[in-house]
Amino acid sequence: MATTVAETPAARLRRRYPSFNDLQHRARRRVARFAYDFVAGGVGDGAPNVAHNRAAMDAVRIVPRYALDVSAVSIRTELFGRDYAAPVGVAPMGNIGMVWPEADAILAAAAQRARIPYVSSTVANVAMEELARIAPDVFWFQLYGLPGDKHALSFDLIRRAEAVGAHALVVTLDVPARQKRVQDVRNGLVMPFRYRPRTFLDIARAPFWALEMLTKGQPTFPNMRQYVGETAGLAEMAGFVQANMITGVTWEDIARFREAWPRALVLKGIQHPEDAERAVQLGVDGIWVSNHGGRQFDAAPASIDTVPAIAAQVAGRAKLLYDGSIRSGLDVLRSLAVGVDMCFAGRAFLYAVAALGAAGGDHAAAAFMEEVRGTFAQAGVLSVADAPRATVLHPNAVRFEPPRNAPGG
Repeated sequence: MATTVAETPAARLRRRYPSFNDLQHRARRRVARFAYDFVAGGVGDGAPNVAHNRAAMDAVRIVPRYALDVSAVSIRTELFGRDYAAPVGVAPMGNIGMVWPEADAILAAAAQRARIPYVSSTVANVAMEELARIAPDVFWFQLYGLPGDKHALSFDLIRRAEAVGAHALVVTLDVPARQKRVQDVRNGLVMPFRYRPRTFLDIARAPFWALEMLTKGQPTFPNMRQYVGETAGLAEMAGFVQANMITGVTWEDIARFREAWPRALVLKGIQHPEDAERAVQLGVDGIWVSNHGGRQFDAAPASIDTVPAIAAQVAGRAKLLYDGSIRSGLDVLRSLAVGVDMCFAGRAFLYAVAALGAAGGDHAAAAFMEEVRGTFAQAGVLSVADAPRATVLHPNAVRFEPPRNAPGG
C-alpha cells in the first residue's frame, strides 16, 4: 500500500509561491498601501527607471551549451577572502521595518543560515550590533555619509562596524541630493506615520500588517540613537536623519574612509567607467554597479547595461558587485555572464518577508539558490568562475566614448 509523504511547510510555500511575482502580488495585498508603494516605487512620476531596469535585464540573452556533464555544478563562490554558498546576497535597504516589523533581523538570520552576504543599512530598523550578532559570518555594513563636523559621525559608524566584525564596508555614493519619490509624496509618507483618513483606510485594508505593527511598534533608527539621545523618540531620530544625511560623499572623503577601514571597502552606486577607475586608484576592493533600484535618478541607464564597460575598465583590479532587478536565478546568471562577481537583491527578499513574514527570508534564499543551480545547469555553466565565458547577447550595453582629451580621442 502506497504511503503519502507529508509536505513540509517550506515545500508548501515553494509550491504556492514559486516566483517573485507571486510574492510581490501577495505582499501588495498584505501590507498597507503606503508601505508597499515605498518599496515598489522609484523616483519620478511612474518610477520609469524601475521598469527600465527590468526591461534591460530581460533583454540579456545567454546562448546555452549542451552535452556537458552538469551533475557537479557548483554555485559556491569566494569574495574578499570569505566563502559564500551562492553568488547572491541581500542588498542594503533602509527603513524596511515599515514594510514588515523586524524585517532586517529576519533577513539577517536567513542570510546567516544560507551563508550568503547580508548588507545592513545605516538606516536599518535594527541596530548594527544586533544584526552582526545574528549574522556574524556574513555581515556587511552600508554607510551613508553624515558630513557634519568633518564626517565625525561617519567615522564613528565606521568604528562601530569594525568593532562588530563587519566583513566589508559599503559606502553609498549615489545620494548626493534627496529626490522626489512621487508616490510617497502622494501618500503623505512621513515618519512617524501621520494618521490621515487615507492612512487609516490603508491600515484597515491590511489587518495582518496592522496587527504586527501594533504588536512590535513603529520602526525606529537605532543606529542613530546614541547620537540623538537614549531617550529620543521616533520623531527626534527621524528628524536627526533628515537633517544630517544631507549630501553625498566626495573622493576626498573616500580616501579618508579607505585609511580608516582595514577590511574590504566597496563603493556602491558606480555607473561610469571613469568613476570606477578613480575608485580603483584609491585602493577600493569592490565596485558596486547600481542605480539605486531606480530610486534616485530616473534618467540613469539601467544598471545591467553599464556593467560590461565598467568590467572592462576595472579589468580584475577590484571585484565587481551589482544590484538592479535581480528577481531570479536567471537574473543572477545574466549578471555574472556580463562581468559581475557577486550580485545582490533587495525587493525580491523584502517582498518575500512582506508576503510570508518570518518564513520569507529563508524562502527567498532557498529559491535563489535552487534557481541559480538549475539555471547554471541549463546554460552549461559549471561554476561561478565559468559564467563569464558564456556567450551573451546584450544589445543595450552602454558604450562610453573616451574623453575628448584622451590619447587618440
